[in-house]
Amino acid sequence: MSVLRLASIWLTLALGSSAMAAPAPASELEAVLDRMDAAAASFRNAEADFVWDQYQRVVQETDTQKGKVYFRRRGQETQMAAEITVPDRKYVLFADGKVRLYQPRIDQVTEYSTGKNKNEVESFLVLGFGGRGHDLLKSFEVRHAGSEMIEGVKTARLELQPKTQRMRGVFERIVLWIDPERGVSLRQQFFEPSGDYRLAHYNNIRLNQPVAEEVFRLKTTSKTKFVNPQG
Repeated sequence: MSVLRLASIWLTLALGSSAMAAPAPASELEAVLDRMDAAAASFRNAEADFVWDQYQRVVQETDTQKGKVYFRRRGQETQMAAEITVPDRKYVLFADGKVRLYQPRIDQVTEYSTGKNKNEVESFLVLGFGGRGHDLLKSFEVRHAGSEMIEGVKTARLELQPKTQRMRGVFERIVLWIDPERGVSLRQQFFEPSGDYRLAHYNNIRLNQPVAEEVFRLKTTSKTKFVNPQG
């Protein structure tokens, strides 16, 4: 499993039509990106409940995971942690240039070093949570596809296409439903080349509230096995 694909397990994805809307004027996109930039300037951390759906086209089945996700800014890095509680407990952590997956059931941590791909991995992981709007333009072609109401919030629908062929090999297209005033994504949808797609719904989003330090430490035991598939 590649680092980018592992990271995509818990990235933001959302319900929504995949139909292409008429593009909005460039000024509307600039306005959304500017508001995201302003929100990012004061971003320290975020916490949210999530529902992640993974649809597999070949078998026409959807697997669902539920839990909590956390983000925090540390220097120039945005760290992320997720606690998956349904269907079984797992922990995912992105920090210090590494993605770690802890499976308590088998008491094992699988660790992937992002290496030279760190910036690309982080560009996926910070989508819609604390990232500057104009930073999206570094990794993606971005278009404003209109507005949509999500849980009473007027969101801006942004459609992203990765700029590099390698990144498009992971996700062909990404859709974000952004609350521009808070600079967070309420929903996201990631389309894979295989026809599979990944969906995420975020609610109870809490910005810049105290987050326990232990959230960003894996809850391992003295017997936990650590493996590194990359050697």
